[in-house]
Amino acid sequence: MATVVIGVDPAKRSNTIEVIDSDENVLLMARFENSSADYRKMRGLVKRWPERKWAVEGATGVGLNLAQRLVSDGEHVVDVPSKLSTRVRAIDTGHGRKNDPSDAHAVAVVGLRTAGLRVVTVDDEAVVMRLLSQRRRDLVRSRTQAVNRLHQALMQLIPAGARKKLTAAKAKEKLATVRPRDAAGKARRQLAADLIDDVIVLDRKLDAIDKRIAEAVKASDTTLTDIVGVGPVTAAAILGEVGDVARFTTADRFASYTGTAPLEVSSGDVVRHRLSRAGNRRLNNALHIVALSNKRHDARGKAYYERKLAAGKGKKGSLRCLKRRLSDVVFRTMVEDRARANPGGQMGATLTASAVDQIPKANTSDKPQPGFVTEATPTRPLAKAAS
Repeated sequence: MATVVIGVDPAKRSNTIEVIDSDENVLLMARFENSSADYRKMRGLVKRWPERKWAVEGATGVGLNLAQRLVSDGEHVVDVPSKLSTRVRAIDTGHGRKNDPSDAHAVAVVGLRTAGLRVVTVDDEAVVMRLLSQRRRDLVRSRTQAVNRLHQALMQLIPAGARKKLTAAKAKEKLATVRPRDAAGKARRQLAADLIDDVIVLDRKLDAIDKRIAEAVKASDTTLTDIVGVGPVTAAAILGEVGDVARFTTADRFASYTGTAPLEVSSGDVVRHRLSRAGNRRLNNALHIVALSNKRHDARGKAYYERKLAAGKGKKGSLRCLKRRLSDVVFRTMVEDRARANPGGQMGATLTASAVDQIPKANTSDKPQPGFVTEATPTRPLAKAAS
């Protein structure tokens, strides 16, 4: 029996599916509540097609729970980016009207016609890294807010307030010198004491999450931490956001994903590039931190940065070039880690760089994103990295 594609438009309270065959004939359209009972009903309904593939829109977002449940039950699931389904809906009949049935149809068509969609796998250590990194970002944000409020409270109690880089211990010392007698002053002092307690609690939680992150990074056996400027926290952020590096066929595509590849804005004989604001901004931020550390603490990074300055790139432009180079280093390191973890499997890519060489040999700092695609390009296996 020919393979059918089951397109799924997931929502918070419901899942709409459409089953199509290889000729895009609609075989089934149904809507199910997002409950265990309806999930079993949905799976039972599609068992009439033994050869089936599920295409879930946003399998890392709103469709995460459904996609992971299907994969755990042995189903073949691919992730459909919403950008692709939007394009299909725009050129389909119905003038691009948006509703759950049309969305499910667009997702199914993308799943049928598009090669190279990411195959959803059971949550692994990359998901753990992403969750821990997200938790740490939330804690840092909460601590920053608490410290800002503490600064404001101390300003109302102490002339000139407290200096920057305020800690709970320093705030306690400052607060101990204040003994207001009026009711408003006492209330402000109590508020400051409460905020100090909040900072202490958040500091303890940050210490605990840092230990968990360090343990998770060590267990992953990654060598990203060998790169100057990459500590456990940065490594966890990179691993969590990238996931399986095999989904990037080249270092250029990886750089496009990290937002470090400049965008080409050429016209006619005028060839120009501009800063890319696209890509994964958390990865871009991680590489920015690594670039700053390389510029300051690594002789090769500093020399490369100064060469770009001498070439007239400017401080920001030189740092962006360094980030682009470091994107290649991160990609190479993850490829080599994957090759070591899966000997004899799919490995490698095309750049000539080593994990111990923080500045790759390939001249890619000014290279833009991949050019126009004129035909479907099959996903190539990663080749073993050259050392």
